[in-house]
Amino acid sequence: MLAAGLRKFKCKRVIARSASYEATRNNIKIDSDTTVIVQGITGKMGTLHTKLRAEYGTKFVGGVSPKKGGTRHLGLPVFSSVLSAKEALKPDATVIFVPAPQVREAIMEAVDAELPLVICITDGVPIKDMVYITHALRSQCKSRMIGPNCPGVLAAGRSSIGIVPNAVSKRGCVGIVSRSGTLSYEVINQTTALGLGQTWSVGIGGDPFPGSSFVDCLQIFLEDETTRAIVLIGEIGGEEEEKASDYLREHNHRCCHKPVVAYVAGLVAPVDRRMGHAGAIITRGKGRPEDKVRALRDVGVIVTKSVAQIGPALRDVMARSKLI
Repeated sequence: MLAAGLRKFKCKRVIARSASYEATRNNIKIDSDTTVIVQGITGKMGTLHTKLRAEYGTKFVGGVSPKKGGTRHLGLPVFSSVLSAKEALKPDATVIFVPAPQVREAIMEAVDAELPLVICITDGVPIKDMVYITHALRSQCKSRMIGPNCPGVLAAGRSSIGIVPNAVSKRGCVGIVSRSGTLSYEVINQTTALGLGQTWSVGIGGDPFPGSSFVDCLQIFLEDETTRAIVLIGEIGGEEEEKASDYLREHNHRCCHKPVVAYVAGLVAPVDRRMGHAGAIITRGKGRPEDKVRALRDVGVIVTKSVAQIGPALRDVMARSKLI
């Protein structure tokens, strides 16, 4: 098994990109037919959000709780392992609601079972565990991960896997990718209020080693014909926004020309002090928000000065481009 081959892995600073893992990015494109299991379904958060997302229309087929296999919860069968759930139910995705110390085992169990999409909501996952998990993900070609410390994935009007509030979304034409869960809810609400709606909204999380990146989601949005415009929400720390700028320079201007509106949180954050997410820290001159803003603007992205300006800016640029 994959996990067994990595038991002696020691933490490294650099994690190489893998073409085989990058090929799994389309697993993010959930829809109304996507079947989902919940790891930690019998816990407080698992129970709450399974109920709420089921009301939205998410197609839950079962759950996993090691000590409660063979029972039922919320009318769904509960299994003692992900592998047994996969064999019985053949789910397309799993969402993980387990405490941080158990996340590594839960994710590796899902990856070993080769589930196409693994979404981890839990925050506070140890960085060493995420380095281990990231190496494991780069060593296989079946599973795509979102998170940890994220709100999950929303296919507006079709399916919601995670914790995005049900009431703020509406199916439409804007793709949203964000490092911040709360700010993504605000942008979803703004695009809904303006009548634009969303295709997919993906919260990649703000930890230093996320399972998926801005670039992964940008490729999906640029290739999708129903996505007419994109919103990108960044923040201080790391180099994800700069990588997104490089990707847009090469791909958006060459083929798609879709308008992109962005906001970068943390312009007044102090250096060397973590702000919110584990990855939201400026260190050794890297991760400064002003550099991210400059990089995005250099490739034609409209960067707003406040979250409240995202919706109006998006509406204006789409109107000028005759997309609405």
